[in-house]
Amino acid sequence: MMRILGLAALSAAAAGGATAQVEGPAVASPASFPAVARGLDPYADPPAYPSTYRALQAPPTAIINAVILTAAGPRIDGGTVLMREGRIEAVGRDVAVPTDARVIDAAGRWVTPGIIDPHAHIGAGSSPGAAGGDSSNENGPNPGGVWVEHSVWPQDPMFERALAAGVVTMQILPGSSNMFNGRTVVLRNVEALSPQAMKFPDARQGLKMACGENPSSGGAGKPGTRAGAMMGYRNTFIAAAAYAARWDAYRRKTAAGERADPPGRDLTLETVAGALKGDIPVHIHCYRADEMLQMIDLSHEFGFRIAAFHHALEAFKIAPELVREGVPVVTWAGDWSGYKMEAYDSIMENAAFIEAAGGVAALHSDDVMLMQHLNHEAGRAMTAGREAGLQTTPEQAIRWITLNPARVLGLDDRTGSLEPGKIADVIVWNADPFSVYSAPDLVFMDGTQVHDRAASAAAPRSDFELGHVRRPEVAEAPR
Repeated sequence: MMRILGLAALSAAAAGGATAQVEGPAVASPASFPAVARGLDPYADPPAYPSTYRALQAPPTAIINAVILTAAGPRIDGGTVLMREGRIEAVGRDVAVPTDARVIDAAGRWVTPGIIDPHAHIGAGSSPGAAGGDSSNENGPNPGGVWVEHSVWPQDPMFERALAAGVVTMQILPGSSNMFNGRTVVLRNVEALSPQAMKFPDARQGLKMACGENPSSGGAGKPGTRAGAMMGYRNTFIAAAAYAARWDAYRRKTAAGERADPPGRDLTLETVAGALKGDIPVHIHCYRADEMLQMIDLSHEFGFRIAAFHHALEAFKIAPELVREGVPVVTWAGDWSGYKMEAYDSIMENAAFIEAAGGVAALHSDDVMLMQHLNHEAGRAMTAGREAGLQTTPEQAIRWITLNPARVLGLDDRTGSLEPGKIADVIVWNADPFSVYSAPDLVFMDGTQVHDRAASAAAPRSDFELGHVRRPEVAEAPR
């Protein structure tokens, strides 16, 4: 009967007559379907565990008579940096200083952007490493669903030490024991009670992958060869693509008003699927040149983007290929050679060779002690580049610990250099920042002074050090 009515209606319309009203089955709207329970929907809005970071507040501040390395241009002698409402307002030699500004006379001292560490583990691994403390490595063959922020301890005393060394922003990564190790988090180095209060607003999580000796060591269900690891990567990407397809099909059906059952949620496949969709950048722990080239081929096979190779001690061997692929290198200045076979061919001028080839080089710590000396690490890498005949400059070297890490993290439009409109993270140094004698005199975050080397010792930031660090002297109350 419904078919006859439908044909009659079409005939009437074709003849120019009145269109018949056809009654069909009711179509439910998506809003009438039962909602996916909170926690079972990977596309829930707002996302889980959002940043609650609040920028620090300070009056306008002008640092005058400074030698400035902006990380975005040439050195400025006798310059001024003006900060207002947490942002850089002006940089240059002829900056007008407003009457309401606090004025700091650098008296010829060096001024640079705050340091950004693109690869650290503080907060997620206990510092110092006490027995039974947390590690940044999760057990199991494929713990890709881990979010490292859920291990971050905001009272790790290493945060305070890193701040005294000028480190204002850092990416914390899971370890490298597995093929897929979980999601990274970008933190601001501020005092907080929760990791969420440290999270850099709107900074994207990354996926930490690892290749080479660490994930292919065998045992606990892990591959015993590099070939087995490659099979594991490929099988996981295949499964993640199928997982994403199931969720996409579910979304299409519900958007069209069709009833559908949501797929089950899988945190590991969800993270890897995010990488395939381009929502989660992929950071890969990799040492050898041949393995970096294989991981590039893997990215071509499945269509994901490599945000950076980390450690990458043999990157200098394939610098043109990395530049062509647009893959940055996050590395050290050397002295890490030979501690395992895949680290045997390390050179101190690695970053300088990447820079000379036109690539993006950044220096990282991966170590709680080195994190306190990233400026010295940049100085060593710069000197090694010069000794290799590359004519590496301080303007290039400062980028390796400021603007280039910001590029790796996708934050270079907001931080990493002293340019108008960017976040006012600034260091005033006691000497040339690449000198072995240098240390930050003053550190500013969001235009607020957060460290003063000359100030009397303050109470420790971390409860861990209460009773271990000498308290500031307090005048006795009158008797």
